[in-house]
Amino acid sequence: MYMVIRKYTKVRSVADAARRAKSGVGQILRQSHGFRSYQVLDAGDGVGIAVMIFDDRESANAANDKILAFVQASLHDLDLGVPEITTGEVLVNIEPNEFSGIK
Repeated sequence: MYMVIRKYTKVRSVADAARRAKSGVGQILRQSHGFRSYQVLDAGDGVGIAVMIFDDRESANAANDKILAFVQASLHDLDLGVPEITTGEVLVNIEPNEFSGIK
């Protein structure tokens, strides 16, 4: 798995940006090969963090170009600025078990 983290530090309204991104970015991601998950975090003081997980780097890179175009075209009025972007292979992924193991 491959993770992309975008950190925006001067967002006028993280909640508004997240709400608007949910439909636009969500639609792009749902149509993207290798997409696994997307989360947005309001870290306070105008800091918004978006986390995306894909099957591999190629899938992430392909979706990234479309997402950046959407953000620049549709969220420009929120003055998001240039995000700090961190990417890399996921080394540990822990998910809840469906079974507790207790009988």
